[in-house]
Amino acid sequence: MGKSKAKGPKAKSVFHVAKTKSLKARNKAKPVTTSLKKINIVNDEKVRMINKAFTEVQKEVKQLSKSISSKLEERHRVSTHLEVEPVNVDAAASLLSQL
Repeated sequence: MGKSKAKGPKAKSVFHVAKTKSLKARNKAKPVTTSLKKINIVNDEKVRMINKAFTEVQKEVKQLSKSISSKLEERHRVSTHLEVEPVNVDAAASLLSQL
């Protein structure tokens, strides 16, 4: 008599040999579509324009800060060149005594 075989899924063996079809199924790298290239070119142009604008703004800010700092220095110089009267201790003592 024949032996009855177990019905159901077979257990996979531990040692598995890779099939050659799975290696061939991998797709090669596809070239970038032209629409994406156009978008990248447009974005690069926009970035260049914005960079130019920011560099101009930065130069203007530097010039303004230099002019403002020079005006402040002139005001500071004027205030330091004023002659200071010597301190009158007697007058200060008389004012304190009035309190």
